[in-house]
Amino acid sequence: MRALLAVVLAFAVAGCVQTKPTLINPSAERYEPVLPENVWIVTAEEELDTLNYVRIAIIEATGSGEYTDQSGMLDAIRKKAGELGANAVLMPQINEPGAGAKVAAALFGTGTQRKGNAIAIRVLGPKRSTPDGAFLDVQQSHRTPIVRVTVE
Repeated sequence: MRALLAVVLAFAVAGCVQTKPTLINPSAERYEPVLPENVWIVTAEEELDTLNYVRIAIIEATGSGEYTDQSGMLDAIRKKAGELGANAVLMPQINEPGAGAKVAAALFGTGTQRKGNAIAIRVLGPKRSTPDGAFLDVQQSHRTPIVRVTVE
């Protein structure tokens, strides 16, 4: 019985985050799905300066302030981005419920919501540089593996 309760609670908590994608260009090329663990979180747009990429969708995520955390929100955003064929998510922003909202929720028995949004992108590959150090936009196959960039 306890094992069943643990499984039910795990599914309930995992299902507490809802995601809603809005395609940036609905007529654009579609990409094959990507596993969530292969969706890279980009925290600064400068990390993409040397890469060719396309913006696929804006993903909005909402979840219970009591039963979700930032990790759960990021996992849900990664999962939805991967379903859309994105292999990276640009600048996820997660807004936590404020102290006032938490107090009001406790007093009135209502819940609070954690909200986040991000831009799902598909990294196509590296840009090629010219001898003077400028970058050329070179479109590559969408099957190009993820390229991770370290900004110093």
